[in-house]
Amino acid sequence: MLDESSNPISVIVGLGDTGLSCARYFAAIGKNFRVVDSRENPPGLPELRELLPGVDCELGKFSVDSLLNASELVMSPGVSLKTPAIVAARRAGVPITGDIDIFSRTVTAPIIAVTGSNGKSTVVAILAQIFEKAGKKFGLGGNLDGTNFKPALDLLSEGKKDYYVLELSSFQLETTENLGAEVAVILNLSADHMDRYENLDEYRQAKLRVFNGCKQLVINRDDSYSYPQSELSLPVWDFGFSRLGVNGLGLLEEDGDQYLAFQFEKIVSVNELKVFGQHNIANVLAAVGLAMAVGIEMKCIRAAIREFEGLPHRCQWVANVNGVEFYNDSKGTNVGATMAAVEGLGQRITGHILLIAGGVGKGADFSALVPVINRWAKEVILIGQDAVEMAASFDKELQTYFANDMQDAVLVALEHAAVGDAVLLSPACASFDMFENFQHRGQAFIHSVEQLQSVEQLQ
Repeated sequence: MLDESSNPISVIVGLGDTGLSCARYFAAIGKNFRVVDSRENPPGLPELRELLPGVDCELGKFSVDSLLNASELVMSPGVSLKTPAIVAARRAGVPITGDIDIFSRTVTAPIIAVTGSNGKSTVVAILAQIFEKAGKKFGLGGNLDGTNFKPALDLLSEGKKDYYVLELSSFQLETTENLGAEVAVILNLSADHMDRYENLDEYRQAKLRVFNGCKQLVINRDDSYSYPQSELSLPVWDFGFSRLGVNGLGLLEEDGDQYLAFQFEKIVSVNELKVFGQHNIANVLAAVGLAMAVGIEMKCIRAAIREFEGLPHRCQWVANVNGVEFYNDSKGTNVGATMAAVEGLGQRITGHILLIAGGVGKGADFSALVPVINRWAKEVILIGQDAVEMAASFDKELQTYFANDMQDAVLVALEHAAVGDAVLLSPACASFDMFENFQHRGQAFIHSVEQLQSVEQLQ
């Protein structure tokens, strides 16, 4: 083994976006490191070679000796801690960390930490809009997607901030020891990533690490999984649809209208929001609680939540074709997200939903979808790797069809839809069997719908 006291080498495990950001950061601070990846040609390799041509890379099957000789392993979230070579290094006492852990030890500005199974990106986007209204300098990063994606360590090169808003996955939290957030929330919890976790409790244990060292809590009072396991003597803000209490956010009924409220003070009418569905109301309430916890004025909060229009690929309206509405919820990558989308849209339309679902199931139990599908949907069109497995979970009376690809699914849906119905893409699955990511899947859906519109215009 190396004498780490004379030659300490940090080993970055995994060369995706997070691994690249770790490499850039270590190079900037003059830290000695190497990169390992179990893939022969990981996606970040060309950029690493261009930016840091002298960095030692070890590609292909993980070498246990290389990991044992590390002063620390800096894990990318895509690499499981259960990987045999990682397990061996851990048992040998090699310290294991991740980019969020490194980030939290480095920054001095308050961290606002958001995790949960669903709604994370929406909540941090609302927070960003609130901070903009309040004139605050903030860094936004973590587990974000699309144009908003920014690894946490990249935020350190942006200059002084008032706050850091981090969206955090369970994978990132696995290697985060003491986040020390000013305020943290687990929005909700439902089975996800069951191909990586043995059960729901193991998944929850990863999420609970978001509370380590935090100074304030925001909890979903309607979801017991969002509570810390032991009582913490900290200020608590809560949100939900059950009875309002001290420091509670929820809904008030008055003169036939519903209002978002703090305790018994009205904030805005539900009708003023541009997003719809109970899940989105919960997301707004959570964001309000986080903003209030760090002292943002209510006038800024009101202005921001009135203007927030939602995010792409999250129950995003696409088009009306022959009286049928099409909605893109490609970000619905787990059962809980699809349940929320079906229920939220079902309450909004006059007809029924035709649901396009399927992909990589990640070990999920699809039977939880049955009650909401039976209530709001008249048909399910399935695509992807686990389509047959999904179909086996549904009632035999439910009209279920299999499609070869997205274009085929959209055509089948339109053929079977009536005026007033809505076609909803909300897969309840990951996308990487047929698409690059959920954004690519959503774009394929949008493109297929646009082709239908072109045909309609020609007729």
